[in-house]
Amino acid sequence: MKGQAFTSVWDAIEDTPQASASMKARSTLLMELANVIQKCGMAQAEAAELFGVTQPRVSELMRGKIDLFSLDTLMNMASTAGMSPVVKLSKPKALSVRCNTKKQVALAA
Repeated sequence: MKGQAFTSVWDAIEDTPQASASMKARSTLLMELANVIQKCGMAQAEAAELFGVTQPRVSELMRGKIDLFSLDTLMNMASTAGMSPVVKLSKPKALSVRCNTKKQVALAA
């Protein structure tokens, strides 16, 4: 039996491409936030004050508890830390839905 190849660990363990994309973004943000906290030599209490959260919340971030953080929360924390998070989109490899090139407008009489 030939093994499957995956681009990312998230592609292998998540059930949908949507969940995988969310986890990829969340994991990148979480790791970068933890790196900033470490490199700046911030105590968890200092980071908590900066982000407007509790120290235990920063502890969860530092321990990689990704399931406890939404993408919005991590984006907000990154912005607060002076980072510039960017969402990058690629063109679809194949369209699963047919695109209608002619726009039709229905007018009510």
